[in-house]
Amino acid sequence: MIGPSGAVKVMVATRPVDFRKGAEGLAALVKAEMGADPFSGAIYVFRARRADRIKLVFWDGSGVCLVSKRLEDGEFHWPKMQDGAMRLTAAQFSALFEGLNWKRVQAPIEARVPEKAG
Repeated sequence: MIGPSGAVKVMVATRPVDFRKGAEGLAALVKAEMGADPFSGAIYVFRARRADRIKLVFWDGSGVCLVSKRLEDGEFHWPKMQDGAMRLTAAQFSALFEGLNWKRVQAPIEARVPEKAG
């Protein structure tokens, strides 16, 4: 999977959801539970009760996309259970999606924009 750029917003639901839900059901949860717009272009990440399953829902400009992944060995690393959602950087999301410990990924220091070329 080609990962998102650094500018994309990634929101993670911190409570497990019913994994029978499809794209429309998860988009409705984004609006109702996270208070966010599922058509904003952000990636919304959901987990099952079993920590080895993940679903992503996002708007790609032409439709709602649903991505599902199950790790064959190991578990995804999740934040503490709480109500609401939390934000991840693109790098942290890539680590989470690969099954790595995303908490060890540090956000890059914002680069200074040059005033002139050369």
